[in-house]
Amino acid sequence: MRLKGKVALVTGSSRGIGKAIARKFAEEGASVVITYKRNRKMAEEVRASLKGPHLHEVVQLSLENPKSVDRLFKRIIDRYGRLDVLVNNAATNKPNDLFSTSVDEWDEIMKINLRGPFLCAKRAMEIFIRQRSGVVINISSVSGQYGGPRTAHYAASKAGLIALTKLLARYGGPYGVRANAVSPGLIQSEMAEAGLKAESVKKAAEQILLNRLGTADEVANAVAFLASDEASYITGHVLNVNGGLYMG
Repeated sequence: MRLKGKVALVTGSSRGIGKAIARKFAEEGASVVITYKRNRKMAEEVRASLKGPHLHEVVQLSLENPKSVDRLFKRIIDRYGRLDVLVNNAATNKPNDLFSTSVDEWDEIMKINLRGPFLCAKRAMEIFIRQRSGVVINISSVSGQYGGPRTAHYAASKAGLIALTKLLARYGGPYGVRANAVSPGLIQSEMAEAGLKAESVKKAAEQILLNRLGTADEVANAVAFLASDEASYITGHVLNVNGGLYMG
């Protein structure tokens, strides 16, 4: 088990990619802190499904609220006394083109998708630098690499997350702290949540070299690798999990 004895915080882990990451981490031996924004029942169901449910914690988190972030990290230290991995996964999106995006919409997306991860990373880095060990993994998106045309605010926030990753790698390096990003492409669970019809999914798959959508488990596998000692000499890197949709 690659993460045995580790404590991992996975934001937005009550569904989708975050849920898959939480499940994979638990399989690898980690104690997982599962966060949710509104639906505690869903988060508790995730905890119950994980290996060794008593090892894991469920905490409400509103990324827009710095006090909520502070409460989360206090809860982690009070229970576990340490933190080894932060996965900034929680995000939101409201597809819109550039000219239809209001300032309020822009600010809302940035608060959750970029400012929130910054707040979590800042708190985590304080712990990691003190411990002289730790890993940050930011979940970006292919949209942040090629500039998704109908997701101006989302694409910008995910591009910003890549820049934040590199900044954290520079700060953390001298202390043995690593920071990397995982950039998923078109993932089945995410597209299902978006309510896309089968025809749209088929058309999307035709853009991908592997000719299919990815799965949340495939993203989780990449995240678990970066969190483990197998990736001990990797930092400041963006790992694409997109089936060849983008190769930059």
